[in-house]
Amino acid sequence: MQKYGMRWVALDNLIEARKALTEIGADPGGIAHMAGKGLGRGIKLEQVPLRVAHILKQEMLSLGGDAAVHRDVIINKVETTDVMLLGTVRQLEHLSAKVLAQPFGLKQLGHDLKKLLFSLEPPKSRILTCRGKDLRLGERTLIMGILNITPDSFSDGGRFFSINDAIAQAERMVEEGADILDIGAESTRPGHFEVSAEEEWQRLEPIVKALSERVSVPLSIDTYKAGVAAKALEAGAHIINDIWGLQKDPDMAGVVGQYSAPVIVMHNQNGTAYHHLMGDILTFLRQSIELAEAQGLVGDQIIVDPGIGFGKTTEQNLEVMSRLAEFKSLGHPVLLGTSRKSMIGKTLNLNVEDRLEGTLTTSVLGVTAGVDIIRVHDVQENRRAVQMADAIVREQRGVHYVGA
Repeated sequence: MQKYGMRWVALDNLIEARKALTEIGADPGGIAHMAGKGLGRGIKLEQVPLRVAHILKQEMLSLGGDAAVHRDVIINKVETTDVMLLGTVRQLEHLSAKVLAQPFGLKQLGHDLKKLLFSLEPPKSRILTCRGKDLRLGERTLIMGILNITPDSFSDGGRFFSINDAIAQAERMVEEGADILDIGAESTRPGHFEVSAEEEWQRLEPIVKALSERVSVPLSIDTYKAGVAAKALEAGAHIINDIWGLQKDPDMAGVVGQYSAPVIVMHNQNGTAYHHLMGDILTFLRQSIELAEAQGLVGDQIIVDPGIGFGKTTEQNLEVMSRLAEFKSLGHPVLLGTSRKSMIGKTLNLNVEDRLEGTLTTSVLGVTAGVDIIRVHDVQENRRAVQMADAIVREQRGVHYVGA
């Protein structure tokens, strides 16, 4: 009996699909037409008006896909419904084009769907200019080294509180492969005591001025206070890392816009109550993105952070970790910060000083999910783990075949 060597081929994006079809020897014109047919996507829309839901259902069925809606939509007993578009990339591309001519706000939906589908493809190599220093995105996962100049940080409080110790640690992290240094002068661990903007800047000023002249990598300032951010940027810092996503200090967005400084916007909230965990987090981050865009920042200048360890239970943190790839739908670089956090300690029942292996696991998972930057305390160990993961993940499947 003839056997055909049947096997499943993992195709996660158009690049992989095109390579797999090229390996078969398919006609180039056919490849362009067929590649999107092998990629399934589930696109969720929230609170869609009833009449729009009917149109989307009808259009997806006409294209050979489907749209899941609330069961009461068919009898018109709901005013709005969440919708799950189910189809191939090819079908969804056709949908995005078809609805451009439809009423009820579907033109904008068509544009947004096209943009989202593009964001799910592997990013191209490009340069992010950080006020005079460049970062190359898209080729490998970057490492951000954490430098806490606080007496009460959860992980290394007091170790680098003196300027000499802080400078030595910064230089050590750069030697170990840090692409960015993230400097924080106020602990943000649960139960921390807030410090005034004056005290925070008093801690930051000498180290920012010293490192801006001594290290070659961009300096990121971990602060949610606009006054501190402005002074740090004026003193030579390059990036602002706001744990409240520009939404706590109303002047922060204006500061990053004034200095054209790349900004990291992190999800955060008081308490751990959510309507839909991922939906609520993404909504918060979209609001942060809009605040940054209103001040003139665009594209890679806005970096999103899911906020592991902030406003989330251990179970919620683990769910976010399992769905990291969904943050690519925002269309901006993604930063992941899990280093030594309580999610690891509670899952493995380990003290903070014993969480390296757990951190390395989350870093590698971040690479597989397509994040752009990993924020860590242990630079050398994480750099090696990430470099190995990059060698596997970023070497696209299908590149090694006869005739390539």
